[in-house]
Amino acid sequence: MSSPKLSRQPRSAQRQHGVSLVEVLVSVVVVALGLLGAVALQATALRNNQGAYERTQTSILTQGIFDAMRANLPGVASGSYNTDDWVCTAPNATTLASRDIARWVNNLHSQIHPGACGSIACTANACTVGVRWDDSRATQGSSAQQVTLEAQL
Repeated sequence: MSSPKLSRQPRSAQRQHGVSLVEVLVSVVVVALGLLGAVALQATALRNNQGAYERTQTSILTQGIFDAMRANLPGVASGSYNTDDWVCTAPNATTLASRDIARWVNNLHSQIHPGACGSIACTANACTVGVRWDDSRATQGSSAQQVTLEAQL
């Protein structure tokens, strides 16, 4: 009787039965680093999106004060809207112009940043409105952000 021949596998194939623990750990580390990179990218995108939102709100609020000034051209002509410097707190609302400025500054505080300041300078019907605020969160340390818009009323 002849004995059946057993097929013999090469030695390297006999020893490899599965994935080693080291290979699993390396793949877990690679995936973890990839996920950390994605999280960092998302955090940066959120910060920059907040900065873009603040700049957009600044533009909208500045157009709002321009519209209020267009509705009160005698106040613009008399210089009631001019501020000598940056206005960081809402002034006492005694006239239409001071009410407009107070509402504008309060909107800057609520929609952009609590420390936002505004300035208005008009010569005849040409007005320049500036807004500055702390944007250190979006710009990673460069805190002073300023937007200036000009309009002919």
